[in-house]
Amino acid sequence: MHRTHVKVLEGVLDANDTIAGANRADFDAHGVVVVNLMSAPGAGKTTLLERAVRELDDVRVGVLEGDVQGSLDAERIASLHVPVTQLNTDPGFGGECHLDANMVRSALPSIPLDEIDLLLIENVGNLVCPAEFRVGEDHRVMVSSVTEGEDKPLKYPLMFRACELVVINKIDLLPHLEFDVDRFLYHLDAVHPGVERLLVSARTGEGIGEWREWLVRAATREPSIA
Repeated sequence: MHRTHVKVLEGVLDANDTIAGANRADFDAHGVVVVNLMSAPGAGKTTLLERAVRELDDVRVGVLEGDVQGSLDAERIASLHVPVTQLNTDPGFGGECHLDANMVRSALPSIPLDEIDLLLIENVGNLVCPAEFRVGEDHRVMVSSVTEGEDKPLKYPLMFRACELVVINKIDLLPHLEFDVDRFLYHLDAVHPGVERLLVSARTGEGIGEWREWLVRAATREPSIA
């Protein structure tokens, strides 16, 4: 039974990777860099996107919003006058806890790839499934809020290993929390040694300049972005 389960899972992931490769080929053909933004629910992904897309110099940005239901986040981003595509995962029975490559492929006709340089995908809030399913992205970013506790890298190591940038958000709340940044970073290095990290506050704007700079480097394919 256990062996069958493993084979089925491997088959699902192999099929997903094949479609992700097709997505990546389409993105590359249009010269679009794709960033997959992942986090737990409420970590602040949408606010970070709002902060970033306001001032991205000459980078033309599009956003793909992944949610189980609704379009609240997409409406917030659309108010900034950037192209937004909403992708809901709810098939009528709870909804998927992540975006997969096939879902993203189904949304491609709605994304103006000829008009953008950078596609920011806001994945469904979850600390497990999004890390397992590639969607054709160039880069993966993990957002972790200080309100979630210092132990998250140890509890969800795959999520933190799967990304190349960890954004530690809501640092404006540190005076009100028993959160030790050094301990969090120690745990982070235990599961992903040396991974790039940024400390930011989407509310106050602290660190947002560095976040924008990272996205600009990604969009222009500078070699400092792995």
